Amino acid sequence: MRVVFLGSGAIGVPSLTALVAAGSHEVVAVFTQPDRPAGRDLKPRAPPIKVAAQELDLHVFQPEKLRGHDARAELVALKPEVIIVAAYGQILPETILSLPPFGCINIHASLLPRHRGASPIQAAILQGDGETGVTIMRMDEGLDTGDILFRTAIPIAAGETAGSLHDRLARLAPNALLRCLDLLRRGALSPEKQDGARATYAPKLTRKDGEIVWSQPAWEIEKRVRAMTPWPGAYTFVTLKDAPAILKIHRAQISERGGTT
Repeated sequence: MRVVFLGSGAIGVPSLTALVAAGSHEVVAVFTQPDRPAGRDLKPRAPPIKVAAQELDLHVFQPEKLRGHDARAELVALKPEVIIVAAYGQILPETILSLPPFGCINIHASLLPRHRGASPIQAAILQGDGETGVTIMRMDEGLDTGDILFRTAIPIAAGETAGSLHDRLARLAPNALLRCLDLLRRGALSPEKQDGARATYAPKLTRKDGEIVWSQPAWEIEKRVRAMTPWPGAYTFVTLKDAPAILKIHRAQISERGGTT
C-alpha cells in the first residue's frame, strides 16, 4: 500500500523504520511538525521523526497546520492508500480522515479505551496499572474514540518510569503495526467498537504535574516520581540560604516504615 506517515515524537521512529525495512509497503512521504526552539540555547530542533525520515531518504513535509489548503493539496497529490499517525501533535480534520481508501490509523500507547489522550504512558503508571500496551486504531473525529483494529499488551515492570515504558512500547509497536496493515490489506480485520463507559482520559502534562504533594500516601508519591520521569520531572520546593529553590527528584523508594526516601 502507498503510505503517508504522520508523526513527531520519538515513539514513532521504530515503527517508521520497520515499515520501510519491511519493504511490503511504499512510504511515499512523512509529515511532521515544524522545527521548534528547544534546549537551553533555544535553537530550532528537528522532531525525531524528521531526523529518522531524512536518514531513510524519505520526502518530509512540515506544515504549520494540517487544516490549511496547501497541506491537504500535498496529501491529495501523494495519493495515499492509508495514513499512519504516531504522536503527530495535531488533530486531523475530516477532510483528511476521509482521504485514503483504507483510512487513517493511529498508533496509541495504551490499551484503549483506557487512557485516551496525550499522556497515556504516564497515566498507566500513575493509576498503578498492571499492564499497558499498544492499540492500532482507525481514527475518527473524536479523541482516540475510533474502532480498535489491533491490540497487544505488556506488563508494567516494578520501578518502571515513563521513559523506560515509552521505549518498550516504541519497540512493541512495529510488529503490531505491520501485522495490522497486512490484515487490513487482506480485508481480514474485525474492527471492535470502543466501550465508552470504560474510557479514561489522560490529559496533556504540564510542569505543574511534576510537583510532589507530600500529604499524599507514600505509594502515590513514588508512582508520581516514576510517571514524571524524564518529563516534566518530579520536584519539590525547598529553602536554601534563606531563598526558595526547586529540588528535582529523580528516584523514590518506599521504606519499610511506609515513608518515601
